[in-house]
Amino acid sequence: MDTRNGELNLVAKPDWIPSSGFQLRKAGVYFDAVRVDGDDGRRVADALEVMTGGDPGPIVAEATGRRGVYFLVAPGTTARHSWPPGATRFNAAAGRVSYVPVPALRGRTWPLSWRCPPYEQDRFVHAMLLLSVVRELLAVA
Repeated sequence: MDTRNGELNLVAKPDWIPSSGFQLRKAGVYFDAVRVDGDDGRRVADALEVMTGGDPGPIVAEATGRRGVYFLVAPGTTARHSWPPGATRFNAAAGRVSYVPVPALRGRTWPLSWRCPPYEQDRFVHAMLLLSVVRELLAVA
């Protein structure tokens, strides 16, 4: 983000981001996603931001309902791993269809917003790093 004018400095706006409002995107096409709800999701996002110097990849936050935090990862990466309770996978595994809400980069997108916007077409949250953080923070004592 350019702090002088508040504008995002994107190399190229990814094709899957809507021009306005928000839209549902089929998981497994452009990306997979993992949702972690509420304060747990925010803690995972905080940890990833610290670990990556503020650029963990695209993360969408929801302001209502479950207050879900969606971590967008490369397509095909969520089905390969076992995720702990509290982490919901969105992918296109056999016999599965799921959709992920994606907000525009600016304008009216409530109740969705970019916690961390995408800066490049094929740059996503690193799935193994996300899995490690989720396992650590959602571990049941």
